[in-house]
Amino acid sequence: MSTVAIVQARIGSERLPGKVMTPLAGEPLLNHVVRRAQQCAELDRIVVATTESPADDVVVEQAQRLGVASFRGSEGDVLDRYYGASREHGVSTVVRLTADCPLLDPQVIGTAVRRLKGDPALDYVATGETFPEGYAVEAMTFPVLERAWREAALASEREHVTAYIWKNPGKFRLAFIELPEDCSAFRLTVDEPVDLEVVRALCESFRGAAGFFGVQAAIGYLRQHPEVAKLNAHIRRRAGYLRSLAKEKS
Repeated sequence: MSTVAIVQARIGSERLPGKVMTPLAGEPLLNHVVRRAQQCAELDRIVVATTESPADDVVVEQAQRLGVASFRGSEGDVLDRYYGASREHGVSTVVRLTADCPLLDPQVIGTAVRRLKGDPALDYVATGETFPEGYAVEAMTFPVLERAWREAALASEREHVTAYIWKNPGKFRLAFIELPEDCSAFRLTVDEPVDLEVVRALCESFRGAAGFFGVQAAIGYLRQHPEVAKLNAHIRRRAGYLRSLAKEKS
């Protein structure tokens, strides 16, 4: 029985090609995601799930440099990629992370895992809409992932991995972690060139600090530096878009 973080990563990106290998504080974005996940005591292993495209050879090579496993699967059917990675690595609890969230908080990952494992009634636990974009964590049991893989039929359900789970609360028992106050206006993911300016500003500010700075420290910085926060404030929140997408019924 193992709890494994599967990091979704590929070179192809419509808005910011090659972003997973884009330098941030001297290292590729992927390094930041993996190393932050490695600080979470609740995780047994980390697997980087990329595609079979030759362009993603570099992702596999970087995973090797980081000392973590990799898995190659479908580019478009990301749900199948997650299922294949989970089966190959004997995963019992799946934690979904994405490589465009370089400021992930290990404590938030741990909270999601503990919440899921601590309540046998739950199938899926994720960060809710009060978090800044860029801290997304989803934890689910393997049987739940397998059922979604078996039953999901829409292209949106296959591409977005957990959309089938969101839109079927009658089939799956869901729970969400929320912050004490709504911080959803802040954006700390990397999907556009301007997003890099924001996360680079934070990394520069916290350079030399012991350990990793978490979500509350990042929120505090953005509140003290509204000129940084407003750089990408105009970009539509992707998490909200995906939740709306998940409400499709046909």
